[in-house]
Amino acid sequence: MSDLSLSQRATEKKKAAPAFVPADGKIDQDLIFSIYDRLDTGVWIFDFDEKRMLWANRKALEITDADSLEELRSRDMGSDMSHSVEQRLRQYQQDFTKHDVSFSEIWTLYPKGKAEVLQVVMSGIRLNDGRMALLCEGRPHHEQQPETLRSAEALMHTTVMISLFSEDGNPLYRNTAARAASTDLECTLWDHFIDKALARKVMGVLSEKATTKFVAEVLTCDGLRWHEITIRRCHDAVTGKPAFLLSEIDVTELHQTKERAQYLASHDALTGLSNRTYLKERLLQVRQTAQENDLIATLYLVDLDDFKMVNDTLGHAAGDHLLQLVASRLKELAGNNDIVARLGGDEFLICHLSSPESPRPDWFGQALLQAFATPQMIEGKPRHVGLSIGYVHYPMDGSDIDELMRHADLALYQAKSERKNKCVRYKEFMRKIRDKHLSLKKDLERAIRANEFLLYYQPIACTRSQRIVGAEALLRWQHPERGLVSPDDFVPVAEETGLINEIGTWVSRNVADMQSRLKLLDVSVPLSMNVSPKQLSDPKFLSRMENLPKETACNANEISLEITESVLLGDIPHAYETLMKLKAAGYRIVIDDFGTGYSNLAYLHNYPIDGIKIDRMFMNDIATGGAIVRLILSLATALDATVVAEGVETVEQRSWLSENGCNRFQGFLYSKPVPEEQFVDMLQAQIRAAAM
Repeated sequence: MSDLSLSQRATEKKKAAPAFVPADGKIDQDLIFSIYDRLDTGVWIFDFDEKRMLWANRKALEITDADSLEELRSRDMGSDMSHSVEQRLRQYQQDFTKHDVSFSEIWTLYPKGKAEVLQVVMSGIRLNDGRMALLCEGRPHHEQQPETLRSAEALMHTTVMISLFSEDGNPLYRNTAARAASTDLECTLWDHFIDKALARKVMGVLSEKATTKFVAEVLTCDGLRWHEITIRRCHDAVTGKPAFLLSEIDVTELHQTKERAQYLASHDALTGLSNRTYLKERLLQVRQTAQENDLIATLYLVDLDDFKMVNDTLGHAAGDHLLQLVASRLKELAGNNDIVARLGGDEFLICHLSSPESPRPDWFGQALLQAFATPQMIEGKPRHVGLSIGYVHYPMDGSDIDELMRHADLALYQAKSERKNKCVRYKEFMRKIRDKHLSLKKDLERAIRANEFLLYYQPIACTRSQRIVGAEALLRWQHPERGLVSPDDFVPVAEETGLINEIGTWVSRNVADMQSRLKLLDVSVPLSMNVSPKQLSDPKFLSRMENLPKETACNANEISLEITESVLLGDIPHAYETLMKLKAAGYRIVIDDFGTGYSNLAYLHNYPIDGIKIDRMFMNDIATGGAIVRLILSLATALDATVVAEGVETVEQRSWLSENGCNRFQGFLYSKPVPEEQFVDMLQAQIRAAAM
């Protein structure tokens, strides 16, 4: 049949009487072709790959309204072929390649636009080149009821998967869509389902009712998919035996969208951790597990130190990267049964189950601190990530979830205020401290609005002449009920809450105004003010300081900005660039409390340092020889930086400083901090005394 030249010659012959079979038993191919031409059944061979007819008998030429085999073979059968028909033909090719099977279906052909309904029996035939082709035997279908024809067309072209299975699950029929989804021609009903328990349950339902509908995960040629399935008990129209009729719609995208929505409702989109919404439900389960198994459930609240600084200085992309990094590390450290959640912002929760015999109740919290003891890579640079951890034990520190969360939050608040112990367990006294801080925060917010702050000035004097050569502006709070409040009592809360930026703006403005006023009074001396790391990290701080001379007519060269050594140790991103710009604007940069932050020569040498203030703690060193102070003075000389000794309270300390090359001092020996009017009076008195 694959010898096309012979086939062509045979179909071109006129209808003639068949020849006799020769005595040697060999049958003439012309005889065979002439027999095919005498059949009242159309027979043709279709090339799946080329979508063209390879051969057809006389009846097939009539059915297809072809003038000749050459004309039929020249037709491009794929030009107007629907996707469903093409898909069906590909299925036949695959099935014939794998199995020796045949199919009988009603097909409607459209030769030259005219509908021709046929009952077609299809089987596979192997060509000489090894490819699988389609052998068709077609007869006119005389029962051409419109409903039957249209339903056959609909079954072929619909995207709904229609299948018929026998009662034992063997396939009886699949339409084009169902066959395209099926992994194999012989795939049974039971092989179709991933969840076999669900399949058994469905069969149980069908034993009581005729139809059931559900969504299930099924195995298809495209892998695992989710189908909405309707199964109905029926009978096979051919045998009359019980059967199952399935109609399926692929709802994978809808199911995934629903699952995604459920996932997003219970998980944090950035880190993939459980979120606050889903957390309470999970914590209730953990509490029940702890109760039933006599275990201790420990809730750790973890907060990142100075996260806002990262966001403000490096940008939100870096902040997001940091949160993802921390979330990943927490998941690595947590056990399979532990809960790791993001509560919001930079706050995380870990719930850990342990036995009462655990050696240390806070071992897991300490392990977290240790994991972040070394710098982490953020935006390609190593940065220190500090953690503060507050934790509670169930049932010792609370009986219900809400109470445990409140207590853990109080412990976290305490941990953030600690310098050394960053993993703190809840204690009852913490409630009072927190209440006090909350009250103080509200008072500070009111104080900013009511302008209740004052500046005191502590003179800086010459160790030899004892004349005032400068002054440090020190913040005070004139509380309406508590009176004058020291900065030690409220600045830590201002730092923690971020109010320090507003307060710092007020301070810088008033120092600049004071410097301008002194210049007009012709009693000008350099002034200094403290700048906290929080302020230096504020993106608006630099522009405010650059604009101050224009807004207040102050002389930036006569204002020193006192910073702590932590700024130089890398805790403040872009610190070098910021300090260089402040220096370019005219301000002097002074390291305050020098010697307490473990600075090294490399840091000091690289930064634009104009002065050093020796911390008051080193004044005691003078009594035992002053070796450390001498070292600091030598370092300052190497850096060409001025030196001010703080906390000088005795004549002996001042004399030692003068003898060893320290020309400036500050402390109670000369003067305590005084209100600005009193400070102005001191300067004017000094001028009058010099004029005598």
